[in-house]
Amino acid sequence: MPTLDDLRRTAIGLPGSEERATTGGAAWFVRGKLYAWECHPWPSIPADMREIIAAELVVGVKVAEPLDALALVEMGPDIFLRTTTTWGEPKVAFRMAGIDDDHLAELVSEAWRLQAPKYLRRELDDVGA
Repeated sequence: MPTLDDLRRTAIGLPGSEERATTGGAAWFVRGKLYAWECHPWPSIPADMREIIAAELVVGVKVAEPLDALALVEMGPDIFLRTTTTWGEPKVAFRMAGIDDDHLAELVSEAWRLQAPKYLRRELDDVGA
């Protein structure tokens, strides 16, 4: 089971990524834009999801489209939470206990890619080439 330290290792390898402590826990930004965060059981979260978040480590990431989040939830309903907030931006939350290291790295990297400016995405692509 991956930990926040595993997420940190992935995030630190992404150009321009920075971690910040927030009232809800750790969060990762690129050029001031949030792309991954430790979920916190806020009162605005539906009660059944709040219970899960209070009991175990849950991380949220940005996704390209709401349909992407829906597809992940349908693919892994025991891993991906159906909803965490009423806010409309595309995102998905998942139970870290259900994710393997490779899938975590993919989710975090893709979330970073959605928020990163082109020059940082090119920098990452050039390193991988």
